[in-house]
Amino acid sequence: MELDAASVSYFSPGCLIMHINKVHHVTTINRVANDLGESEDWLSDVANEMDIEDGVIWVYGVGEDGVMAFTDFGIENLIELIKIYKDDPTLKRWDRGE
Repeated sequence: MELDAASVSYFSPGCLIMHINKVHHVTTINRVANDLGESEDWLSDVANEMDIEDGVIWVYGVGEDGVMAFTDFGIENLIELIKIYKDDPTLKRWDRGE
């Protein structure tokens, strides 16, 4: 197993700590929708097909409902999904009740 030097640090002698999560910020769906000029509801429908591995997460606050948010990688994946759905609108399963 090869280790990336940037993701490894030494906490104390003989103790190796690996940083697993390198995400330092996320962007909420309303901000992404605004930046891309898309409807937040439509983007939410598109993004519902994404998994955490695709860069989508839910953020929760005290007394609030969850808010969908994306890593930079997630925004890239979302943009690709947008292109796919705009090229072939018949793929929108949520419009067909599936």
